[in-house]
Amino acid sequence: MQTPDPYYDVLIVGAGHAGAQAAIALRQRKFDGTIALLGDEPELPYERPPLSKEYLAGDKPFERIMIRPAAFWGERDIAVLPGRKVVAVDATAHEVKTEDGNTIGYASLVWATGGSPRRLTCSGHDLRGVHSVRNRADVDRMIAELPHVNRVVVIGGGYIGLEAAAVLTKLGKHVTVLEALDRVLARVAGEPLSRFFEAEHRAHGVDLRTGVSVESIEESDGAATGVKLADGTILPCEMVIVGIGIIPAVEPLLAAGAEGGNGVLVDAQCRTSLPDVFAIGDCAAHANRFAEGAVIRLESVQNATDQANTVAKALCGEAEPYDAVPWFWSNQYDLRLQTMGLSIGYDQTVVRGDPATRSFSVIYLKAGRVLALDCVNMTRDYAQGRALVLAGASPDPALLADPETPLKSLV
Repeated sequence: MQTPDPYYDVLIVGAGHAGAQAAIALRQRKFDGTIALLGDEPELPYERPPLSKEYLAGDKPFERIMIRPAAFWGERDIAVLPGRKVVAVDATAHEVKTEDGNTIGYASLVWATGGSPRRLTCSGHDLRGVHSVRNRADVDRMIAELPHVNRVVVIGGGYIGLEAAAVLTKLGKHVTVLEALDRVLARVAGEPLSRFFEAEHRAHGVDLRTGVSVESIEESDGAATGVKLADGTILPCEMVIVGIGIIPAVEPLLAAGAEGGNGVLVDAQCRTSLPDVFAIGDCAAHANRFAEGAVIRLESVQNATDQANTVAKALCGEAEPYDAVPWFWSNQYDLRLQTMGLSIGYDQTVVRGDPATRSFSVIYLKAGRVLALDCVNMTRDYAQGRALVLAGASPDPALLADPETPLKSLV
């Protein structure tokens, strides 16, 4: 007698922040159907941001970055199926196929797969000692090698690269950061913030170089021994960390006919163009009013959580459009950066406070209207700035620049 394929009322593919929160939110809203949470890693759901910070530094063991205790999932009757990678979706039959050849049916599918690290394409990109920072296994491999590492080259001056550089510097490693553009954080922040973080990293001993490109990774016996730049310079090292973005993991959905490209396109309820298929988190491309309606992907815990809640409401018959203010954070050394809003398309920056005090904010405006704030060790500005972003306020820039003027008084 043939065993029937498993079937779930809601099948969630991806067990990161977005997928886990979707399952949690469904039960919180009294959804009483069957739920399965499929992840391609062996672990139960865990937080990703600490990987490049507290987990790499050894400040938090794995148990402290789990999204919920192990017993939680069984108590909520959520089937967690680790180590399952979905390779195909049949939207007509309402089925997915996993890498091991099994088929799982669904009434509704929630795609929450995030993305895979963008890899170098140069010679040596796959050597031992070349790492990305995307999952626990990535960081565990780095931690295992660190006792034998003195010199690290970080390729990419975004948040992941800078956070890893800060941790490794504190661990006593000699760190070099390479950024192809003329400043770090160039894709996500204005020049005042970029220059501040460049100066901070250099003050902590990081050899930070901008406007440089990598030609190859040097090797000996299959292991990385250095990074060769386009000008012929070779930077000796025992470890290379690559932080140059992610590629959204949406191939099975696109192959099944979903609209998209750089991510899968979703509407205001996070529905894809496929019947009964939703997408959330890093892999979901959506029109965002805080980006003036542009279709974007947001790689943040906030977006993952809020889109998961949006899907839970839709599946429980309480549909509401996704319309959350984006926010982000980054910890480097003793600096806490908190960002509210999206600075896309800004034409003016206002620096509020003195960066030399290591406590200040950068406010982004377009046509006089506040789009976003980057707040360094300035939690009050971050909290009060949300109302400015929501209102699209147009305060006097001189008052914005005065740290003695509370932002809440300018709404």
